[in-house]
Amino acid sequence: MSRTLFIHGLMGSSQGYKATLLRGLFPDMVIPDFPGEFEERMAKLAEVIGDTRGWTLIGSSMGGLMAAVFACQHPGQVERLILLAPALPFLDLEEHPLPRTGIPVVIYHGWNDDVVPADRTQDVAEQLFGDLDFRLVEDGHDLTKTVQEIDWPALLEA
Repeated sequence: MSRTLFIHGLMGSSQGYKATLLRGLFPDMVIPDFPGEFEERMAKLAEVIGDTRGWTLIGSSMGGLMAAVFACQHPGQVERLILLAPALPFLDLEEHPLPRTGIPVVIYHGWNDDVVPADRTQDVAEQLFGDLDFRLVEDGHDLTKTVQEIDWPALLEA
């Protein structure tokens, strides 16, 4: 498995539900805390990754937005993205354009998400990602049911 990093959402932490689930499955996964505003979080992400390559980034909500922005800005460092209800609609691509990337991206998004609209997420994702697998699932924003059902070993080794 390549280097793997989980980025929690705005209200999450390295001790949250998804982080704990993933740490249990993959004890070597990098799962830091990302406090502060978006810019502070992005600076911390850049610090954690440094100039290393070969990363799979798993991001949830705001963490999914962070992973997407980082991957578009540093495509040589990221091998692929797995995004869980990413907050992509909160990105203003006209004000802050990002280069399109061809790295493989899998997005899980609940059609019952009342925080981040799935259709708008898919629209932004299609603009940013050339190799997109968008999976609309029966779940809400937290994707609690979905993250338990994902075959994580198969997904990360694909």
